[in-house]
Amino acid sequence: MTTPYRLHGTPGSLYTAKARSFLIKQGLPFEDAPAGAPGFREVVVPAVGRWIIPVLETPEGAFLQDGSEIIDRFDGEGRVRWPTLPQAPALRVAARLFELFGGEGLLRPAMHYRWNFDAVNQPFIGLDFAAGLAAPGAPAAEGEATFAFAAERMRRAMAGFGVSPDSIPLIEAAYEEFLDLFDAHLAGSPYLLGGHPTVGDYGLIGPLYAHLGRDPYPAQMMKRRAYRVWRWVERMNAAGLDAGEYPGGSPELFADDAPPATLRALMAFIARDYLPELRAMVAFTDSWLEARPDIAAGTNGLKRPGDRVIGQAAFDWRGVPITVNVMPYRLYLLQKVQDAIPAAGEPGHDAVVAMLDEAGLADIATLRPRRRVERQDQVEVWGPVRED
Repeated sequence: MTTPYRLHGTPGSLYTAKARSFLIKQGLPFEDAPAGAPGFREVVVPAVGRWIIPVLETPEGAFLQDGSEIIDRFDGEGRVRWPTLPQAPALRVAARLFELFGGEGLLRPAMHYRWNFDAVNQPFIGLDFAAGLAAPGAPAAEGEATFAFAAERMRRAMAGFGVSPDSIPLIEAAYEEFLDLFDAHLAGSPYLLGGHPTVGDYGLIGPLYAHLGRDPYPAQMMKRRAYRVWRWVERMNAAGLDAGEYPGGSPELFADDAPPATLRALMAFIARDYLPELRAMVAFTDSWLEARPDIAAGTNGLKRPGDRVIGQAAFDWRGVPITVNVMPYRLYLLQKVQDAIPAAGEPGHDAVVAMLDEAGLADIATLRPRRRVERQDQVEVWGPVRED
């Protein structure tokens, strides 16, 4: 029997959920390997250069870190049941947009609903964190200490995602709006862009499964308010298409570059909810890079190259001032949206521009810092200064 892939992560990890869903849907044999298991710190961490999850270990002993990289690697090699990037340019851009928004733009509700409802959540997540981060078979006291350490760290980190007493009412209202919009969209198709999952679905499943679909308080909220979203969460963790309640059962994506009105409404939501943050992050990054002109290409200018945050950006979000961590990884995913946009004059360019403009997302096409973000040796680094 061929040795399966090993997915190093934890059950409740947002980014592990993205990679796990992809492996399940594409029928790739793998086994889960909790980050607390022997060998993770001794073998995996040195191999990727930092403690980070998920990490996919191949049967040959190589390591791939980052869900987006894992997905693109398998898709590029044609080792998928269903392609993750649509051929139609507008749908391809939409898929990348939702990959970005899912993994990064839904972090505020993901963090809020996990860490601010202890009476309901903590009995579950306490055991869940211990199962993923403590050594298998460790005494209960060790698991409790592991959870206490992780919980304190995550509660402090919430502020870096813009969660504060002033923003919490707006976070809840925005998330409810998103659930309603996504639920309405799923009335017409089992997946974001039609009959099979794309990279947009894999981006969304991270928070909507790991935090918002597993933790008790938000899971019950999702079941009560947005049944179709809950079914989609189930569907994204099923080996087949699992779309029997939809007529026809075709795995085809939407027929052309004219996305349905419900998808356009979701994109308009992203413009309202996440575009202000992208603008603030790019502006901060340009100032940060301007103050550090000597950063060599292929490095990230940080004292500890494995760190992910370069600073904090402040901006108004839904009328409330908030401050968020600026992470080059988010700009790396933004680049993937932009790289999917056809150049002027190429087929599909006008349809993409019209789609983004209608949604209020025209800035997405040009909102970029002065240097590209690249990934080398599993770490985000800066590319050369742009000439455009």
